[in-house]
Amino acid sequence: MTADAAGTVEIGGALARLRRATGLPVAFGGLVESGLSRIRISELSGTTTTALRSLAVTSGNGLGGKAVALARPCAVTDYSSSRQISHEYDIPVAAEGIRSVVAVPVVVRRRVRGVLYGALRSARPLGDRTLGAAMAVARDVEQALVVRDEARGLLAAARPEPAGGGRGAGWEQVREAHAALRALAPRIADPELRAELLAACGLLTAPRPAGGTTLAPRELDVLSWVAAGATNAAVAERLGLGPETVKGYLRSAMRKLGAHTRGEAVTAARRAGLLP
Repeated sequence: MTADAAGTVEIGGALARLRRATGLPVAFGGLVESGLSRIRISELSGTTTTALRSLAVTSGNGLGGKAVALARPCAVTDYSSSRQISHEYDIPVAAEGIRSVVAVPVVVRRRVRGVLYGALRSARPLGDRTLGAAMAVARDVEQALVVRDEARGLLAAARPEPAGGGRGAGWEQVREAHAALRALAPRIADPELRAELLAACGLLTAPRPAGGTTLAPRELDVLSWVAAGATNAAVAERLGLGPETVKGYLRSAMRKLGAHTRGEAVTAARRAGLLP
């Protein structure tokens, strides 16, 4: 799945949440097109026509374009007569029959990545509660995109050295990437991307012998960070666990691997093909 496709999935999933959170019957949205100062409306929910589908909204134009240009939410009570926006898109908006509209930008690392819209078919003011609920949904999308960006960056960086190159700073970076990928995986709601991450982790380890030692996912997560040189406190912070919980996972992993120290556990896990 490409980054744009993944972002579209997040936008599409957010529309139903936006409708539930705000009570608005219509929602739509899309991503900023790569290399262009416009968004492409690709996802619709609660619409009765296809008038808005694939509409390209230029930054600064209309309500969504204003939200992109200002990087902040914008709303109008009656779209067609509002003096707060330009009116390049009145025809498709009128065709869908929407009047009160809110547009909330999805901003990741100070860059607008997309816009979520919610709308009514009547001209009624949209209160602070509605706006706040729409913004909360947009924040969820932003967090999901941040995680996806981090995951894809790690996937790109996690390239093992040629066979036999198990030492050196480059390989330590691979081990850190392996640990970071495993830490990201539980935060990914999309099963396809989560499976992609875990598959990448598998590519960084040696082939596992049949009937070899197995560790629970969290035991392996903890041991991955230990192998990267993290202390128990650092592991707890990275994985969002309590220090005692980390110690418990580590003790369990050591027992399964027949190890008496952290170092022995890491070595045994590498020999078993569980760690890079």
